[in-house]
Amino acid sequence: MRARIFQRPKTAMQSGTAGTETWMLEFNATLPEVNDPLMGWWGRGDTRGQVKLKFETREQAIAYAEANAIAYDVEIPPAIVKQKPKVYADNFRFGRTENWTH
Repeated sequence: MRARIFQRPKTAMQSGTAGTETWMLEFNATLPEVNDPLMGWWGRGDTRGQVKLKFETREQAIAYAEANAIAYDVEIPPAIVKQKPKVYADNFRFGRTENWTH
């Protein structure tokens, strides 16, 4: 069973980056999901797919995988985009050169 080491992306619902600093180790699913006819739930017989381990650094996650003989793939995180801070009061400042639009 292979594992995937990655940094969680920021959520699409918020612009904040909370929780994206940690590295995760997740196991890939090996068995297909099956439907339980009595309850209607979907599930797998393998519980490793539910394991999600958090690490402070990528090196710690790789060291854990190598110490426990876990095959792994490392996903390189996307480049960090620096955002220019904006101030709402600049929309109304004196001497503004740009036109104000709605």
